[in-house]
Amino acid sequence: MVGLLKLEKILITLVRAYQYLISPLFPRSCRFYPSCSQYAVEALGRYGALRGSWLSLKRILKCHPFHPGGYDPLV
Repeated sequence: MVGLLKLEKILITLVRAYQYLISPLFPRSCRFYPSCSQYAVEALGRYGALRGSWLSLKRILKCHPFHPGGYDPLV
């Protein structure tokens, strides 16, 4: 359990690093609100490392030109 909590914190830190260091270098391209990276932070915080990672991956895979996007909150 403690290992998963550490993993959760590491994953959130990595996503936050992406948000502040890498994401500003590119134009906004996420089709969703909240953005995929913010969704990932919320999913990891609410559901933990395993389920949060799975939800984040599913969301990122939906982010393509053939999906309409829009408001897609974490449920």
